[in-house]
Amino acid sequence: MISDSKIIEIFCSLDDFMKEFNLILNKNSISDGSTTKKRNRKFKMYDSEVMTILVIFHLKSYRNLKHFYLNHICKYRQDLFPDCVSYNRFVELQKKVTQPLAVFMKMYCLGDCTGISFIDSTPLKVCHYKREKQHQVFKDIAKKSYGTMGWYFGFKLHIVCNDKGEIIDFMFTPANVDDRFPLKQKKFHDKLFGKIFGDKGYIGKDLFERLFVDGIHLITKVRKNMKKKAMDYMDKVILRKRAIIETVNDVLKNTCQIEHSRHRSFDNFITNMISGLIAYSFLPKKPSIKIPNMLPNIAID
Repeated sequence: MISDSKIIEIFCSLDDFMKEFNLILNKNSISDGSTTKKRNRKFKMYDSEVMTILVIFHLKSYRNLKHFYLNHICKYRQDLFPDCVSYNRFVELQKKVTQPLAVFMKMYCLGDCTGISFIDSTPLKVCHYKREKQHQVFKDIAKKSYGTMGWYFGFKLHIVCNDKGEIIDFMFTPANVDDRFPLKQKKFHDKLFGKIFGDKGYIGKDLFERLFVDGIHLITKVRKNMKKKAMDYMDKVILRKRAIIETVNDVLKNTCQIEHSRHRSFDNFITNMISGLIAYSFLPKKPSIKIPNMLPNIAID
């Protein structure tokens, strides 16, 4: 149960950000040169209110945004949101705050690299894979792919987290994109240093060398048909704790509800994803591991 004080904390953070965001946006906007007067009427609900509702939806037990807005916000949260609009109007305002939410996520909700990072990708299914040709919302956008749980149709969420369970960076891609693709992008791993632990899907000589040049040591398990290599005892211990990122993915999907099959537009799909990631950053407890400090630095085959 999310308290009123937590809702006010989230609103204040988003409202302070929107004041600065709108100030910079208005200062650097380019006029189209038209001399005709344009209507500049304020919306009934502020952007920060819409953003707050989207974030706290992912912290509640509701599975449907419409049910949450009509039966919780409009009925029981009138003291916090006195100027509620109709749900159809709220969906229109939802598209308006996609960009500010993405900027807020990148600026204030990402953690710092501690020298020990974990990377993984998780599928985001938008419908059953047998209905991919009938699905019109993500036509020519979502792709079909095969994962550990079988075939699926949708996207992939690539995330990197530290040992505290904080998300360092993330990337959305179609489902058929290789897991190693984000790490090959300089902008994705420019915040990383030290050692990064991944599963066997990140094995690649070119990728290892490219990251090593940038000061990142990629550590994975080896496949059965590969020769075993010596590994530091500390690295082997931490590699066994790689399940932390699986737990992060589980929290994102089952607690923050970033995956469902009820999307009706691509814009709101992105808004839902980013809102869920922001909601995760406000969780009081995140999955974490304790790194042993005093361990012998010996090599194990």
